[in-house]
Amino acid sequence: MHKTTARLVLRPPVPDDLDRLFAIYGDPATNRFNPSGPLSSIEQAQWLLDGWMAHWKAHGYGQWVICTRESPDEIIGFGGIDARRYLTVERLNLGYRFGTQAWGKGFATELSQAALDCAFAELNVPEVFAVVRPHHQASIRVLEKVGMLRIDTLDDVPGQAASLVYRLRREDAESGRY
Repeated sequence: MHKTTARLVLRPPVPDDLDRLFAIYGDPATNRFNPSGPLSSIEQAQWLLDGWMAHWKAHGYGQWVICTRESPDEIIGFGGIDARRYLTVERLNLGYRFGTQAWGKGFATELSQAALDCAFAELNVPEVFAVVRPHHQASIRVLEKVGMLRIDTLDDVPGQAASLVYRLRREDAESGRY
């Protein structure tokens, strides 16, 4: 399931993406709001990549590799929708992580809109969720720009403030009620 947007190329991950995945997910800057911190080994990155590829094989969708149309061989991030556990409940989750060189250019909003469009128009799901740390203002703005509404909190990180849970329902996306 390859996709293109006005500026992005989105494709399923492949084994050769490992080094770039580790570079982005192992960077302390890209993990500023991640309570688990950056990946510390290539083995952790391999485990993550293997999980993404297995999700694609099982479901036909998942986390995309994100490149620009201008440089389709240069990975700037990873993101999309996949099944995630919110403590004991499995939900379709929107998520992304971009390398620092891609920050501040609207790529997260563009990717998020493409992922939501895919979820509602192609996968025909009723709703998509996202979880964000309460101080991550840039990601909160992205979720709100694409119409997601804060509906709850999730006490998913012991000893820290609860994460914020956002949701967009298909009928709200289709009607433009956001």
